[in-house]
Amino acid sequence: MSLPAHLNALGLVCALGQGQDEVRAGLFAEDAPRGVAPVAELLPGRTLHLGAVRTPLPDTATLPLHRRSRNNALLLAALAQIRPQVDAAIERHGRARIGVVLGTSTSGIGESELALAALAREGALPAGFDPRQQEIGSPALMLAELLELGGPAYVISTACSSSAKAMASAARLLATDTCDAVLCGGADSLCAFTVAGFAALESVAEQRCNPMSEARCGINIGEAAALFLMTRDGGPARLAGWGESSDAHHISAPNPTGAGALAAMREALQRAGLEPADIDYLNLHGTATPQNDAMESRAVAELFGTALPCSSTKPLTGHTLGAAGALEAAIAWLSLVDNPEGRLPAHWFDGRRDAALPPIALASPGQRLGRPLRAVLSNSFAFGGSNAALVLSAAP
Repeated sequence: MSLPAHLNALGLVCALGQGQDEVRAGLFAEDAPRGVAPVAELLPGRTLHLGAVRTPLPDTATLPLHRRSRNNALLLAALAQIRPQVDAAIERHGRARIGVVLGTSTSGIGESELALAALAREGALPAGFDPRQQEIGSPALMLAELLELGGPAYVISTACSSSAKAMASAARLLATDTCDAVLCGGADSLCAFTVAGFAALESVAEQRCNPMSEARCGINIGEAAALFLMTRDGGPARLAGWGESSDAHHISAPNPTGAGALAAMREALQRAGLEPADIDYLNLHGTATPQNDAMESRAVAELFGTALPCSSTKPLTGHTLGAAGALEAAIAWLSLVDNPEGRLPAHWFDGRRDAALPPIALASPGQRLGRPLRAVLSNSFAFGGSNAALVLSAAP
């Protein structure tokens, strides 16, 4: 079993809004899906459904130039929501005992896109551009510098499993007594580079994505930041277990047998000291691509059967890539905390189930357990076969 890794505070921003209340309202809405919406500005000549953050973000002008990016602005918005708890942890443990571990895949690529467009248009890079803005470690270093923290500060970038693996890494920093508290999670911002890349793979859906449907045809890309304060002290929920595997089946396609996904989920349960029957809800990776949904549904059915309530929340938030693991851990946290009726995040799709897939139980809008959830599992699967599964549990 894992050592205590309590998730004492949560700040987040995504297409559903900023802060726990706004995101919770969109997450548990029963009338219609929220969040993901049409965006025409990102790729010339194409309007795509994306999980864009539309609320104002903090000004990064107070940061050094090389730390200014939309990615870091998303993180500042998440940090502001939990700053009192972070300051209290600094006061208690000291700055040298607090670390930062984040996941990202874009960092400041968006700023480089704007700068290169200006170079093509005007013949010179803009004065407000620094190539270090896109350095992959920038998000963690920005928070460590801003808060004057002396613990380890680094970024994990393993595509769509990045921030789930960052949370596991943060727990290991606590377990090895390297830190007394860790700011962990992830951030990714929308940019043309990632959207065009997935479009080139013919993996982007023009409309709201349709996970587990016979008509599924690809993802909606989104942006988000989710930031936890993880400590050994009791909090409202904890990271009870995690599992990581690498099946290395293909550079972009998952192992169709689901072997890597199964290994990660089984390890997470074992580390948490739980059985499959102890899980109340499973947040699917659920990208709405043909191969991912087929693989994942088979793996879930093999381990849990077909009665466990499941859903993909990517039709609400979009696939936030390097931030997805932390964002969906945040969704698990919201499902566990202050949810006495056990409301479940709905699986929004067209209702046309793919008959070739196992009939796993997809949570319907308004579905409730009628009691608080006790344990939730969240899956994150990435290119190259990098798999991660997290188990979150309610405080005892």
